[in-house]
Amino acid sequence: MKKIFIVLLMCVMLAALAACTENTAEISGGETSDSGLLVMATNAAFPPYEFYDGTKVIGIDAEIAALIAKELGRELEIMDIEFDSIIAAVQAGKADMGMAGMTVTEERMQSVNFSTSYAKGVQVIIVKEGSPITDVDDLFDIGGFDIGVQEATTGDLYTTWDLEDEGLATIHRYRRGADAVLDLVSGRVDCVVIDNEPAKAYVAVNPGLVILETEYAVEDYAIAFDIGNTALRDAVDGALRELIADGTVQKILDKYIGTE
Repeated sequence: MKKIFIVLLMCVMLAALAACTENTAEISGGETSDSGLLVMATNAAFPPYEFYDGTKVIGIDAEIAALIAKELGRELEIMDIEFDSIIAAVQAGKADMGMAGMTVTEERMQSVNFSTSYAKGVQVIIVKEGSPITDVDDLFDIGGFDIGVQEATTGDLYTTWDLEDEGLATIHRYRRGADAVLDLVSGRVDCVVIDNEPAKAYVAVNPGLVILETEYAVEDYAIAFDIGNTALRDAVDGALRELIADGTVQKILDKYIGTE
């Protein structure tokens, strides 16, 4: 009887261990399973959300992600890739989540799930001082402008739908927002449509550039997950909601952006 009891007990323990392993793998997701890591795909050229300080990626998204990883008992690993490769990396399981000042759009929701929104983004227009473009309506009313955008961002999507597809502008797409701004400085494009926060950083180091007062679009930022990994999405979203509720996310936003 003792032998039978021991065998049964071992079976129960093995079954419990298998269940725990299965749950862990489900929450981890993709190729990062059982590694103890939470891998965040980003494009670290989007200050103040993600940018380099020496060899380290810092910023709003990096700090929020680190706190989420800590809450989940994991270590954050940041994967810096091209912005238009982030969703593919999440879908392929090479990253657990995408976090790069990413706007929730209907198109992206066909490919990934999103967390609760943790910040508001504003698309603005950068021009040279004295530009004939004085507000967003000029892009539509005058037309014929060359517009710089970062490839695959909402600035790219919006201007393509609103202007290029209607024959009102030519859109020039760049891997990095900074490259679009350099072409604005050199006169190769007439304006750049980009998020307000990196726009402020670019204007600060490029005399003669200004941000127009009228906004091009207002949007919500959230974390992207593979559609099939709802367990990870729910776990991260729960931790994110706590950080929002206790004021931690707002403190991080204020640290980098400040109050206006």
